Amino acid sequence: MMYSRELTVNWGESDPFGLVYFPLMLAWFNDTEHELLRAIGYPTDKLIRESRTAFVMGDVHFKFIGPAAYGDKIRTIIHLAKMTTSTIHWDCKAVQVRDGSTVCEGRAIRIHAQIQDDGNIASRPIPEEIRRALSEPGALINLEPPE
Repeated sequence: MMYSRELTVNWGESDPFGLVYFPLMLAWFNDTEHELLRAIGYPTDKLIRESRTAFVMGDVHFKFIGPAAYGDKIRTIIHLAKMTTSTIHWDCKAVQVRDGSTVCEGRAIRIHAQIQDDGNIASRPIPEEIRRALSEPGALINLEPPE
């Protein structure tokens, strides 16, 4: 499974030299993943409402490669590298739309977790229907965001 989306770098997301602020790199990929989950029918709000589950961040490793300045068009790409019983491992990359140069890249691991009655969370196996939706041939690439 691969999914990508295009975004515009907002004012304040990078410094005057084009260095993207680290938390915003994470936000770009977080938003891309949430958009993918919505597109395949499993938006986070629905998962929480119907089963008290969500994919929570377990581990992230990102590095800045090249500049992105205010107004630049960026394409974020997530590629499903691995899926275990309760985790999804995404390889992530952001590139400049104009020339394909890499802005940042890394890996994010999500854990499928359930909210417990005491407010804590506990990992749970990824439901088979979500597993199938993420593994089907014919990956979703450049899917337009839902209305």
